Amino acid sequence: MIERDVLERLEARVLAVLDGDPIDDLDVVGYGEISTVLRVEGTNGPVVAKRLPQMSRAQFVAYSETLADYLDDLRVRGVRPVDSIVHAVGEDPVVPYCIQPLQPLLLVDELDRADDAVIEHRVEQLVDTIVGAVDDWVGLDGQISNWAVDNGDLLYIDVTTPLLRDASGSERLDVGLFIASLPWALRGAVDRFLLTEILSHYYDPRAVLLDLAGNLHKERLTGIIPPLLEAANRVVSPAITQAEAAKYYRSDAWLWEFLLRVRRADRAWQCKVRHRRYPFLLPGRIER
Repeated sequence: MIERDVLERLEARVLAVLDGDPIDDLDVVGYGEISTVLRVEGTNGPVVAKRLPQMSRAQFVAYSETLADYLDDLRVRGVRPVDSIVHAVGEDPVVPYCIQPLQPLLLVDELDRADDAVIEHRVEQLVDTIVGAVDDWVGLDGQISNWAVDNGDLLYIDVTTPLLRDASGSERLDVGLFIASLPWALRGAVDRFLLTEILSHYYDPRAVLLDLAGNLHKERLTGIIPPLLEAANRVVSPAITQAEAAKYYRSDAWLWEFLLRVRRADRAWQCKVRHRRYPFLLPGRIER
């Protein structure tokens, strides 16, 4: 899907941007909460390269195994994940990149111009897919921006945080890797918060659907909330209301905006006071 030397050159460009070069030198498709999504030419056309936090070689091996198992479990449960492979740049520690084909049609774009029949069909698909996949062992981030459309089917594209638990109910993912962009003093508290408040939501079908409904506010697709809730409330209880979805969205948007502000402040401290390279690309203003 992509040659190793292409990734190495991409990482070199990222490091140059982190050192002060214009970000225009990179083709940024978007920003996740833990990754930066970059467009690059692969061996058979354009791909997206999702740059993940730096980790040790041993951590990368464990992450790769967890991701592979997660993709398999999603397929078994009726979710079609996008083809994804991970490569490591460097020796030890490494910077992982998750490589996926560039998707020409995102679900959010289809729904933005869809008629009522298409909207009804898609929300039924989303509800059925989420309810069929999510339980105490396998989680899903069902937000509308995490799906694409391929040959009429839903394609799940946000797989870089494999939401998978082991037999004891513990996260297989090393959560510490994905809060590494936060200041050291906050990581312990955020780690506990992630485990108890955020990650647990992804293993509850009702919470995933509530998050999906709330996310439609961010995507300016509030007209889709009523048919989504109508479909969701046929299979979850208690019923999700529009007021609950709006309140959830406000709380969620505040949390992620707060964490982004903290990371920006830490970047300024590291670069301007400690004169160190800040190792993460951060987005500009986000409309939430």
